[in-house]
This record gives sequence, C-alpha cells and structure tokens, in this order.
Amino acid sequence: MILCCGEALIDMIPTPTSAGADGFVPHSGGAIFNTAIGLGRLGVPTGFLTGLSTDLFGEQLVSDLIASHVNADYAVRSDLPTTLAFVRLTGGQATYTFYDENSAGRSLQPDQLPQISPDVTALYFGGISLISEPCAEFYAALALRDSAQRVIMLDPNIRPGFIRDETRYRARLDRMIAVADILKVSDEDLDWIVPGSGTPEDKAIDMTAKGPRIVIVTRGSAGASAYFADGRVVTVTAQTAVVVDTVGAGDTFNSGVLAHLSMAGLLSKPRVQDIGPADMENALALGARVAAVTVARAGANPPWAQELNI
Repeated sequence: MILCCGEALIDMIPTPTSAGADGFVPHSGGAIFNTAIGLGRLGVPTGFLTGLSTDLFGEQLVSDLIASHVNADYAVRSDLPTTLAFVRLTGGQATYTFYDENSAGRSLQPDQLPQISPDVTALYFGGISLISEPCAEFYAALALRDSAQRVIMLDPNIRPGFIRDETRYRARLDRMIAVADILKVSDEDLDWIVPGSGTPEDKAIDMTAKGPRIVIVTRGSAGASAYFADGRVVTVTAQTAVVVDTVGAGDTFNSGVLAHLSMAGLLSKPRVQDIGPADMENALALGARVAAVTVARAGANPPWAQELNI
C-alpha cells in the first residue's frame, strides 16, 4: 500500500448561479488528497493519513475517499474545522485563499504519529501540509522515522506566499529531502529551492547529492524529466489537452508516476534501487496521461483505470 500523508481540504470553486453571479461550490481537494484519489482510481492500494474533521466537510472528504477506493483508517479525527480554500480561476490558472487556522489538518502534533502496518511500503508527502505548523513537524517526523523501511516520495509544491518563516521551512524541507528516495519539483520549485543562475539540469543533479536517488522536474506543457544521481536523464513530453483548468494537474501527475512504479513492483525499500531510466520514462508517461485527462475537466477529477484502458 502507498500511504499518502498530507492535507485534505475543501476547494470552494466559483460557479455561475441562476442569478448570474458566481457562487462557490464545495469540492473535496488538497494536493495530497488529490494524489490519493488518483491512485485509488487507478487501482493501486492506497491509504490516506491526515487530520480530518468530524464536521460536514470532513464527512464529505471521507465519503469521497471511500468512493475512490482509498483507505481512510489512518486519518486522525477531531471536532476542529476543515480547511477551506477559496479558488480564483484566471485563464484556467488557479490561485487560492486559505482558511486554515486551528483546523483539524493543521493541528496534528508529532506526538500523534501512528504505528503503520507492514503492508505500507511507500509514503508520499507534500503540499501546504509541509508549511503549516504544527502539522508540518508531524509529517517531517514521520518521514524521518520511517525512511529506513519505506520508500519516501516528496513533492513540496512550494507556495512562497504561504511561508511565514522561510529559514525554519527550508531547514525542515532539507531534512525531508535528505531521506527522500524520489523528489518531484516543478521548475519554479527548483529555482526556489536552489536559487541562482544554474541550469535546471545542473540544479536537479545537485539535488540528488542531498539525498534523493531520483529528482523529477516538471515544466508544465514542456513535459517532465527524471534525473538520476549517476547523471542519467529521461524526458517525456506533455500530452496535448484542451485545458479547462489546472486544478490538481500536478497532483494527478504524481499519482500516475507512483501508480506505474507500484504496478511494476518497485515501490519498496529493497526494490527502489532497481528503478532505471526505462521505468521512470514509463512512470512519467503515465503521469502525463492522467494529468492530461485532469486538466480537460473542471476541478481535480482524476481518471479511473478503465478510462485509460489499464
């Protein structure tokens, strides 16, 4: 099983009303939630670890996880409110305003780390849950505790405007990168993590020296590349799609990458060292396929395996 560890929230999506003005419709979302949903729909055994409210939005999130065959048993339930993210769409690009103070997800503490069963062979982390405290320390502690026995994939999905203490955030992110087997970043993320005038290729290779064996760099419509610590590189092009919006595109891409590696039997600590360029090329290609479907739909709505004939 892949255990996705991070935020679940409600995206309030602007939608025209009968009166003509936009209203906001609640859609289940969050970067890590979206990846978990994508994995479940692709038929990969998937669990989800987060702080979930017992309020009506928390029940919506649980219901949607179960509907996409994601195990929610690891979720830590409380009566604190659910995080809300109000979305603004401009030319298909999404920007967010978060309401996250004292929420169920944000309030997780490191002393709440669960015991995880042996059938969980990989942990996936990322998103705003790595910024917001105290939950960010909860996830960092989990990654450091379990990295010796489980594969770690990390996608920080950096939002500079959301970071209140950059020094503290960078230090925590460095600790997590050091124990990650696979790091996925956008080209913008990479430039933030490694400032300066170096090429994306040089920066990605530099990142492999900090811990990850493989660094994936996505470049939107320009495709994605995987860089190995030994200098090997593979690149795939993005698939053509009529873009409705980009909500959940990167999250769904990650689900495709993880799904391929899982189906190939490579997402375990003994096998992760066997991942080669051909494996990553196929993983990136599946990521591109599922992301192309998602951007052609409104909101984060990953495809099911039968839609892709897999």
